[in-house]
Amino acid sequence: MNSPRVAVLMHNLGGGLETVVLNQVRGLTHYPYEIDLVLDRADGLDAAKIPPKVRIIDLKTPISPNFKSALALIPPLIRYLRQEKPIALFSHLIFVNVVTAIARTLARFPTHLTLIEHNLLFQKPGRSNEPSSKLLPLLMRGLYPKADRVVAVSKDMASTLEQWLHFPSGKIDVIYNPALDRDFAAKAKAPLEHPWFAPSAPPVFLGVGRLEKAKDFPTLLRAFARLRQQREAKLILLGEGKERPALETSIEQLGLESEVSLPGFTPNPYAYMSRARACVLSSRWEGLPTVLIEALACGCQVVATDCPYGPREILDSGKYGRLVPVEDVEALAEAMQLAIDRPLDTELLERRALDFGIDRAVTQYLDAIESDLLPKSGFKASLTSAFRQAQSTTQS
Repeated sequence: MNSPRVAVLMHNLGGGLETVVLNQVRGLTHYPYEIDLVLDRADGLDAAKIPPKVRIIDLKTPISPNFKSALALIPPLIRYLRQEKPIALFSHLIFVNVVTAIARTLARFPTHLTLIEHNLLFQKPGRSNEPSSKLLPLLMRGLYPKADRVVAVSKDMASTLEQWLHFPSGKIDVIYNPALDRDFAAKAKAPLEHPWFAPSAPPVFLGVGRLEKAKDFPTLLRAFARLRQQREAKLILLGEGKERPALETSIEQLGLESEVSLPGFTPNPYAYMSRARACVLSSRWEGLPTVLIEALACGCQVVATDCPYGPREILDSGKYGRLVPVEDVEALAEAMQLAIDRPLDTELLERRALDFGIDRAVTQYLDAIESDLLPKSGFKASLTSAFRQAQSTTQS
């Protein structure tokens, strides 16, 4: 008998979400399932990142990150569900989730559907007047109750979703992103040739993320400039994006050309995190910022804005790192100074990061599938067999 098929659907957009989804896929490969990674388009995806056991399904329907564009996914999704008949489908991101719920209904195939929310696009600043910001909540209220599971990646997001969707408290599951893969430690120890990390060099602060307005790197630059008035330090911003020219102008205006470096995107930021004195997140909003989890795992001090959603939860209200108000230059500079002068215990930080490993998240997802599908006819035999095999495999 063939193994049950489990599918993971995502919009191929790169960045932190791609890392999280690929970690989920890697975790699923340790169980006796056939795994499909379903993409709107497969071009541009680094095949080396995909485990050999995973089958890539290219829907050949490139979309933009908005609901109107995502509607084009409905016909190929219906065909996929009818032809491949996965027992379970995980969908990521709000606009993809909405069209996936529509496609599952129209396909008339009872695949177990889990909708995973990483951020609430219609709540972001500047989007409140967009048509989709008014339409999406209405569609979510009508379609999300039809899903078997709705998952938020943080408790605060779950609470907000329950209010928006008029769900009873506790109806939405909270499963943290699988941020850390099994190769993480080796990546953190990888060689890194950079003069700023010499033993006697000044402390280095690190910012990681796309160079876009949501990350609010201008506030970080101003805070760093204030800090530099008191002590010598360096700042590295890892990432690429459309805000690069504006950031380069700000660096020049602040007279920080020799103290700030923008090396661009790197596939291994962990080598920087393990050597930096502190990682700083200056965002206006997030979902569950993976960069904070990765920094903790590296034993790196963390400073973060108390933005929605995730930093306060990851750092446990400041137990594992310093929280400051959004867009507060003075508070951010002071917290960066404290990260150097009064660092938290690195072992404490590393232990906290273990709460966000792949194995824990994947186990929670599979437990949800098992509890929902085992009582249903047509799935019981195959799932029971699969879980017994999985248990014996993981225990051996």
